[in-house]
Amino acid sequence: MPERKYGEVPGYPEGSEFKNRRELAVAGVHKPLQAGISGGKDGADSIVVSGGYPDDEDHGDEIIYTGQGGRDPNTGRQIADQQLTLGNLGLVRSELDRRPVRVIRGAGGDPAYSPARGLRYDGLYWVTEHWHDIGRDGFRIWRFRLAKQMATSPGPTQTLATHVAGPAPRTSYKGNRLVRDPSVSARVKKLHNFTCQVCGTQLLTAGGPYAEGAHIRGLGRPHDGPDHESNVLCLCPNDHFRFDAGAIYVDDTGMVWDALTYVPVGPLRTAKGHEVDPEHLRYHRNHFAAAGPSSLPRNGQQSTADAEL
Repeated sequence: MPERKYGEVPGYPEGSEFKNRRELAVAGVHKPLQAGISGGKDGADSIVVSGGYPDDEDHGDEIIYTGQGGRDPNTGRQIADQQLTLGNLGLVRSELDRRPVRVIRGAGGDPAYSPARGLRYDGLYWVTEHWHDIGRDGFRIWRFRLAKQMATSPGPTQTLATHVAGPAPRTSYKGNRLVRDPSVSARVKKLHNFTCQVCGTQLLTAGGPYAEGAHIRGLGRPHDGPDHESNVLCLCPNDHFRFDAGAIYVDDTGMVWDALTYVPVGPLRTAKGHEVDPEHLRYHRNHFAAAGPSSLPRNGQQSTADAEL
C-alpha cells in the first residue's frame, strides 16, 4: 500500500476547485473516486463533504461528519450498522495520532459553505472527537467532530531539521470556543484528593498532586452536557484519555468496565459531596463505549435501562 500523504498537497492551496472526483484523484487531494473517506487502519488523509449523509452537520469551521458503510447503494438509505473499520477506523487513528485531514466540499452540501458546482478543497481539519449514535434510519452510525486547523503546526510527514533557530511559529486565531468554569473541575478534584476514581492513583509533582477533571457528557454540540460537578469525574491522565476514547465506561451499578475486553476494572471510587448523574454515565456508554451498548456486558447482563434506549 503506498504511503499516505497528510497535510497540504503542493500546487493545490485552500480554495482550489475541481470539476469532478477524477480531477481530485489525479491531483492527489482525494484519491478515492467514490468513497467519502480516504483512509484505513494507518489513518485518514482526506474526506469529502457533499450532503450524501442526512446526519452530517456543516458549521463551517466545525463539521460533524458521518462515517461510511451500511448504506444501500441504490437508495442511499442506511440499512445496516456502521463498523469501526476502513475509513471510520482511519479517522479515529488520525485523531489519536493528531494528523490533519484535508476537507473537500462538494455541491449538494450545506449551501452556506459548499460550492455551487463541482468540488472545492477547503483546508486542513483536526479530528477532535468520535462517538456512535443511532442515525435517522435507525441504524448505528459513527460520527466525527472535525475542527478547522487555525494555526501553523508541523505535520508528521515533515522532515525534522537537525537545528532550528528561534521560537516556534505563531499565528492569530479567531473563532468561537466553549467557556468552561475551571472551578467546577477544581472542586471535584479537591473532593477526591486528586485521586483517580478509576485506578486510585494520586500523581505527585513538585507543585503538589495532579489529576484531571473529565466531563462525562461532552459540552459541545450535539452532546450539550452541563458544566457541573455531576457531569465530571476526577481521573488520572491515562484513564481520562481511555474514558474519552470509549475504552472504559461505567455501568448502572457503578462498575467500571474495559470496553475492549469486557473485563471489569473495579468499582468507580466515590467521595462525599460528589454525586455523579447516572444519566450522564448512560449517555457516555451509549455513545462512546467502543463496542456499542447492544453488546456491552453489565455484570453479565445488559441493564434494563440501556435495553430500552
